[in-house]
Amino acid sequence: MSRTWASDRPRSAGLVAIIGFFVFGSGMSLLAALALSQPGGALEPMWRLNPEAHTAFQVMGPWSIALMIAVCVACTASAIGLWDRKLWGYRVAGGVLTINLLGDMLNTLLRHDPRTLVGVPIGFGLLWYLRQLRLVGQFGEQLPRP
Repeated sequence: MSRTWASDRPRSAGLVAIIGFFVFGSGMSLLAALALSQPGGALEPMWRLNPEAHTAFQVMGPWSIALMIAVCVACTASAIGLWDRKLWGYRVAGGVLTINLLGDMLNTLLRHDPRTLVGVPIGFGLLWYLRQLRLVGQFGEQLPRP
């Protein structure tokens, strides 16, 4: 009896979209880390998009750069793991999305910033869709069934 592995089948458009989401997150967090490491440099104008974030990162000091590098590494690992359809990539992606979702909810509650509510349904939607990808076999037989 022959098995059909996920790597033998084409990636779904949804999986490619989620991978793209993580690639974008990786690039943006790398840009943020570079901008924070060179205050007043060429990337400084990017903070006009979110001056509150810039202020919060300045308060954190050098830890903000470490945080953005950690986000970059996590997003890159998620993208690579999902592309290769590995169990660890699925788990890292789920963890990153869960942490982001919790952060959005905490920002809404603690900072009373309703703009962060936008991320809550998006986070739930991405987690739900990631779960669907697992169920429809995008990851082959390496993922245990629920």
